[in-house]
Amino acid sequence: MKIAKVIVDVPTMQTNTPYSYRIPNGLETQLKRGMRVVVPFGNGNRKVEGFVVDIEETDAKQSPQLKEIDRTMDLVPVLNDELIKLSKWLADKTYSFQISCLLTMLPNAMKAKYATYVKAIGPIDDEDISKKFKASDMIPFDSEHFDGPEMGKLAKLRKANKIKVVYKVQNEAKKKQETAVVNQINDFDGTQKQIRKNATAQLNLLEVLQKNPKQPLVQSHLVKDLGISNSAIKSFEKKNWLKKIQVEKYRDPYKHEIKVDQPKKLTKDQEDAVKEINRSIDSHQNDTYLLEGVTGSGKTEVYLQTIQRALDLKETALMLVPEISLTPQMVNRVKNRFGNQVAVIHSGLSTGEKYDEWRRINSGDARVVVGARSAVFAPLDNIGIIILDEEHDTSYKQDDNPRYHTRDVAIWRGKYHHCPVVLGSATPSLESRARAGKGVYKFLRLPKRINQKHLPEVSIVDMTQEEETHDGIFSGELLKAIDQRIDKNEQVVLMLNRRGFSSFLMCRDCGYVLKCPNCDISLTLHMDSHTMKCHYCGFEEPIPKYCPHCHSKNIRYFGTGTEKVEKQLHELLPKARVVRMDVDTTRKKGSHEKILHEFGDHHFDILLGTQMIAKGLDFPNVTLVGVLNADTGLDLPDFRSSERTFDLLTQVSGRAGRADKDGEVIIQTYNPENYVIQLAKHQDYEAFYQKEMQLRHLADYSPYFFTIKVSISSLNEKQAASEAYDVANYLKGSLNNKTIILGPTPRPIARMKRRYYFQIIIKYKRDLKLNQSLKHVLQVSQKEVRKGLRIGIDPEPVSFM
Repeated sequence: MKIAKVIVDVPTMQTNTPYSYRIPNGLETQLKRGMRVVVPFGNGNRKVEGFVVDIEETDAKQSPQLKEIDRTMDLVPVLNDELIKLSKWLADKTYSFQISCLLTMLPNAMKAKYATYVKAIGPIDDEDISKKFKASDMIPFDSEHFDGPEMGKLAKLRKANKIKVVYKVQNEAKKKQETAVVNQINDFDGTQKQIRKNATAQLNLLEVLQKNPKQPLVQSHLVKDLGISNSAIKSFEKKNWLKKIQVEKYRDPYKHEIKVDQPKKLTKDQEDAVKEINRSIDSHQNDTYLLEGVTGSGKTEVYLQTIQRALDLKETALMLVPEISLTPQMVNRVKNRFGNQVAVIHSGLSTGEKYDEWRRINSGDARVVVGARSAVFAPLDNIGIIILDEEHDTSYKQDDNPRYHTRDVAIWRGKYHHCPVVLGSATPSLESRARAGKGVYKFLRLPKRINQKHLPEVSIVDMTQEEETHDGIFSGELLKAIDQRIDKNEQVVLMLNRRGFSSFLMCRDCGYVLKCPNCDISLTLHMDSHTMKCHYCGFEEPIPKYCPHCHSKNIRYFGTGTEKVEKQLHELLPKARVVRMDVDTTRKKGSHEKILHEFGDHHFDILLGTQMIAKGLDFPNVTLVGVLNADTGLDLPDFRSSERTFDLLTQVSGRAGRADKDGEVIIQTYNPENYVIQLAKHQDYEAFYQKEMQLRHLADYSPYFFTIKVSISSLNEKQAASEAYDVANYLKGSLNNKTIILGPTPRPIARMKRRYYFQIIIKYKRDLKLNQSLKHVLQVSQKEVRKGLRIGIDPEPVSFM
């Protein structure tokens, strides 16, 4: 007897232990690892979804009480063996449950609400199944329409290409379809005699049908590309020589942007890097490379040429970028080089587009995948190279369960496929740079820009000495420099890492600050929508005319956001064409691409934005970069705040002077002597690395210590605090005495979405008791969920806010 090991999805009682179920007759040879099934669970008639993670042979006498699988949800596995193994590792690595990992890897269309259908695409020999398809060629794939033995027969029919599986996702009403024609002619010679010799279009159509007697042909392709007239197609249809059908059209969000691109001539440093990485591709070595290259040094060309080597060897390639704002230009570069072999996965695509791209990857049609964090789970086979661009970026870390870091998953997949992983950045994370220094990663450097030009000249403006600053936004020096660039018909990038109009609203009479009712954070003023918004939970309310506390009219707005800067620019430089790029202006689908495309075509003189404009953008006409307030993230209660500020300043500085024109950077700050500001001025990453490593060593932080954050939250503050102390006491009693435990303390933003948060920080080098202790906390947390408590375990957190 065969039994299936199933990881079940029971939110209130998750476990990493699979349950055993008997495989019913008819499915014994068809059920595969990676399929989803519906199984009975617990007492009564409860049915739950689960994933088959293994199939074993057993003696029926040893398992007489096993429940039977109710039905399968798939005819083919939705996860391959690699991803099942990865889910097990990931659950252990991130202190989460395997079901969470499996669901994270599931294709986006599968995670949406959907129904599964089977569609007949060929003659069906089985009489019972054939009868069902006579009424409709597409039938819901469920227990109401097919019993267990019939589902086994369906699996055989699918293997014989007689039926196919169709997933109807929730928004599939918008599914793109187009008209195609299917040949109905058996005697082509006889048909040709019925066509006039001068009916060229009809004869051409007949020739195409003869070459493709069974394949549906898209009508628009026949008309536009082959020059066959619609009247010829209509004539054939009337004579029943062909019939028209609707076929699904694959959505390609970047289809119209491809411009054929040839490999560029490499510099000596680029050539050395490509040779070294190609050596690992050729020899199937799972080396991890850190490619440290200054901004404009040509890291992307190194990526593209090493991807080409993998493709030449009939392998696939995975390239990751940290966030959607970097994707348009990077996707264009990769698409221009590799054409339709490229699939794209990121959150800015519609459900249908993600679904189509996943199918292209899963079927092998796409051999190169470019995408953000979730693309690391793309179902590629035979991977030859994995690349993480801007590897230092914190958006590579997942905030929710499972709290994985994309870099760790990429390295795991590199080992599985015996292929190299390339981590690229102008400002590598301290952890990666330290590993390269110790030889754990192989270290490659691109110390010069590809055009041999110097890095842009950086000057610092001390805002405490500025007498006239236009509401504290612009120094005279920056304003003058902007005006000069516009006169020269050059472009400017301005960064302020704070969106909105003003940071907060305060009453000048009683000092009351308008706060979010759900979070411990002040509301931000947005003039475009005339609302006060919370940037954490989304709460918003109209701008008050009176102080809610003392009813005074003497309320004022403090702080500066990108919206206010945009207004100031229009007033101070009326001739300047300004475009703003932040979360508020890029909500609509395609808005990132639209803004960047229009700025690249010089429809605007100034690109103003938050940190999303700091990385990866390449505009040859940008000669000035202005940082309006370099201090916004410098003194946050997080040991990585200095590193993030240095990264951001260095990255945004690199947007200037990338082509033939010289670049200039002006950084406005109230802390001009701060070491971060000074080292960013000289763009000296190595000096910053040495300085910051000294401070990390003194404070016992990463990369000298590993860190884990345990978060405890509840709608009741006392309940959250009590549980936090219980967890901390348990850990202090069970862990090694060399392990450092900090807290519990309220989180810097102690309340968010009406929940109160406490956190415990664990710092350790090696503790054999840690893994088991945290797994115990994880199991206990399942019981606490019913009380309204939530416990989260975050290994190597990138934020303590």
